[in-house]
Amino acid sequence: MKKFQFFRNDEKAMELPINIVVMLVVGMVALATLIAIIPTPTKEMSVFVDGAALEGGSLQGGNSIIVSADTAKDSFAVTVKVRVTDQDGNPVRDSNVILRGLGGAASNNTDINGITVLTTPEDAKVRLDPNQNEGTMDLKILADGFYDYEKKDAIMIIKTR
Repeated sequence: MKKFQFFRNDEKAMELPINIVVMLVVGMVALATLIAIIPTPTKEMSVFVDGAALEGGSLQGGNSIIVSADTAKDSFAVTVKVRVTDQDGNPVRDSNVILRGLGGAASNNTDINGITVLTTPEDAKVRLDPNQNEGTMDLKILADGFYDYEKKDAIMIIKTR
């Protein structure tokens, strides 16, 4: 007849649970360290449209562009100057600024001063339909460490008769 051997008398059997506990603790510490390294977006951005104009025209303050009826028949390029800061007024550099609407789109990154100038390219010019007297373009800004900024109707284009 064979005798049964109990685990409490076997030292190797006791090593397994201790090893599991040690690996679990080390794994939890490593996971907590990785989570602490990940930056969380905790800041809000302040966005200012410093000027807007038709391509080739001088930038006028504000976010509105007045277009004469004869210019509005065809597509036209729009230029917009945008300034991005944090809540303390410090510039937010390297943020991605996207302008789109009315069939046109443009994107650019802000410089070290938090400023960018967007101009819709030849293949993405803005247009107002013949019976359309006004239209808007949306602005979206993405930056590391900040909540995404999205403003519908940020740029207003008005056709005069």
